[in-house]
Amino acid sequence: MDKTNSFLDSAKQVFAIEQKAIQELSTTLGVEFSEACQKILDCQGKVVVIGMGKSGHIGNKMAATLASTGTPAFFVHPAEASHGDLGMIGEQDIIIALSNSGETHEVTALLPVIKRRGIPLVSITGNPNSQLAKASQVHLTVSVKQEACPHNLAPTASTTAVLVLADAIAVSLLEARGFTADDFALSHPGGSLGKKLLLMVDDLMHSGENFPAVSETVTVKEALLEMTNKRLGMTAVVNANKQLLGIFTDGDLRRSLEKGIDLISQPIGELMTKNCTTVNAGTLASEAVLIMQTKSINALIVLNEQNQPIGALNMHDMLKAGIV
Repeated sequence: MDKTNSFLDSAKQVFAIEQKAIQELSTTLGVEFSEACQKILDCQGKVVVIGMGKSGHIGNKMAATLASTGTPAFFVHPAEASHGDLGMIGEQDIIIALSNSGETHEVTALLPVIKRRGIPLVSITGNPNSQLAKASQVHLTVSVKQEACPHNLAPTASTTAVLVLADAIAVSLLEARGFTADDFALSHPGGSLGKKLLLMVDDLMHSGENFPAVSETVTVKEALLEMTNKRLGMTAVVNANKQLLGIFTDGDLRRSLEKGIDLISQPIGELMTKNCTTVNAGTLASEAVLIMQTKSINALIVLNEQNQPIGALNMHDMLKAGIV
């Protein structure tokens, strides 16, 4: 058989087996799931996830997903827990233990201490009659009929099913807490979503001495010097009271040249674009991008509460900040 087809056949077989495992899990999900979610929601401390081997890898992901969606959580390696890391866990916390067999020694070795300290325990195993399941206040069974591994040995379908269940728990808690996109952004300030939901035009605009602005009476030549010095490809045009009258851009310059206008003596007030598009301070940078894209412009002037121009930004600023 052609190796390419063989690889594809293997992949499709894996997809079919793991999809079936997830579908069967959804049909067996019962009241225990709600009990587990409520217990976690009621927790006054943190969620501590433990697991060994492949279950540990899934546990790490589970803790990370919970933490980023409004449920404070962290992962503790069960072997390290037996050698001091149990001190990281307090009586106000709750433990979620993952073990396919429910008999993983490194995990079950912790049960006496967990019980003695009165720490609530939720377990996810493939064996409801296991030692770990019986020791838990709430147990969730994730049992698959077949692993994707052809020898039915390597954890594949079972770990996928647990991962999906962990995501279901995280999302259910997210919704119960009323966790919003803004909340998500606060825990992801370095990500692209965080930037889109957190960065304001105030954070990116050129202000103070870096803000290009000229009087309506200056010539185009003088305005061009201001544009060159501030390097934004535009300048605001203001009156004697610093009120915004319009904007003069590279595009306005090209149009003036096409008309053969004398740029040496012509006042900028006669060539500027009046009623230019502006945004208020405090506007999300992502909203400013949308405005620029909708109106096919490359720059915006930022106004304060008194409708006075206090800054400017262009599409390059948005690109540099990772908003676009």
